[in-house]
Amino acid sequence: MALPSSSVSRSAAQRTAPPSTAPQNNQQAASSGGFVPRNDTPPSLQNAPAPSRQTATGATGRVTSGGQLPRGAGQEHRVYDLRSYTGYLTSHDRPHQAVVDWIVRETGTDVWHTEPFGFMTADRDELSVYHTNEMHQVVSGIVDRFIAGDKDPQVMNLKVMTVGNPNWRSRAHQLMQHVNVQTPGIQAWLLTKENAALVMSLLRARTDVRQVQAVDLTMHNGQTEKLASTRGRNYVINVKPSPAGWPPYEPETGEIQEGYTLEVSPLLSVDGRSLDCVINANIDQVDKFVDVGLELPLPNQQVHRTKIEVPQLVSWRLHERFRWPSDMVLLLSCGVVASPDRSQSAMPLLNFSAITGTTAGRADALMFVEFRGKAAHNLTQTPTVPQVSSRVSAPNRGRY
Repeated sequence: MALPSSSVSRSAAQRTAPPSTAPQNNQQAASSGGFVPRNDTPPSLQNAPAPSRQTATGATGRVTSGGQLPRGAGQEHRVYDLRSYTGYLTSHDRPHQAVVDWIVRETGTDVWHTEPFGFMTADRDELSVYHTNEMHQVVSGIVDRFIAGDKDPQVMNLKVMTVGNPNWRSRAHQLMQHVNVQTPGIQAWLLTKENAALVMSLLRARTDVRQVQAVDLTMHNGQTEKLASTRGRNYVINVKPSPAGWPPYEPETGEIQEGYTLEVSPLLSVDGRSLDCVINANIDQVDKFVDVGLELPLPNQQVHRTKIEVPQLVSWRLHERFRWPSDMVLLLSCGVVASPDRSQSAMPLLNFSAITGTTAGRADALMFVEFRGKAAHNLTQTPTVPQVSSRVSAPNRGRY
């Protein structure tokens, strides 16, 4: 039975409409002279395709009746209580995520996605693990560092400095113990706190040293904190025709974030004598903008000359895990790379780079990482984390 045409009268529309149609719909039908059908379907389901009949072996996976989990390698299911750790972190959204992150850092990701069959899941109260006995020994060792370790807030001191010339090593070499690093171009040393103070005094006596950041991070064991200092730099990325007609073309600008970001995640041993720390640092700097000339046609057969800019970037990345005694200081050197804090000269004509042997925008970036113990034991008041710092709370698959 076909629907009435648009010339149906008001009375015909009223007789055809369902009894439950709202008066407002009837008024709309009368005013338009047409038929308004009833539509109780939610908007999200309107015009939805009909559900297809898929077999049990289709793309949705094979449906089984459950049964027993595979135990060919002697897997066991254990539940670890996390409440003695997470109960202290009332201001953290997902404190148990740190436990999972550190387990994956210790075991790797492949053991949870390949043979033998195993899984790991966690909530704020419990960690559920199904794997072999050998894997449970590793998991329990990490969990003990959270639930049996120190739960008070700890203080991590970070200092980021830049040195124009890397020859500072000649005087500090005998005070430092070299540590192997996997990241190419990175050097690391361990120093006693006394030797670290001597190296710091040697650096501050130089004229090409600049302290970029110095902060005490108050953080809980195993959690991650982030420091960031970036600024945007605009440039002409494209030239497009102007909708107003004059001028004939207008520039289209883009923005590049320049600066540094730093993530630190420390985990103390149960006795507090050693420290594992994952450091993720990123430095991005615009070395310069390369101009590219364009010749664009005009209606009067002339040429409009303009230019776009292509950024020349210098970047540096570090994502590595370190372990050292908690009573020593870790010193990292990135080599002569992009300076994490570009200094703008008030008088660009006074360029002493040729005299000092340094390159503008290049410096030996140094990072001192020192564990200072409980926040309550520090005599000076620990400053709060600056506004550029924020706790990592969003899921990030690249955190390992």
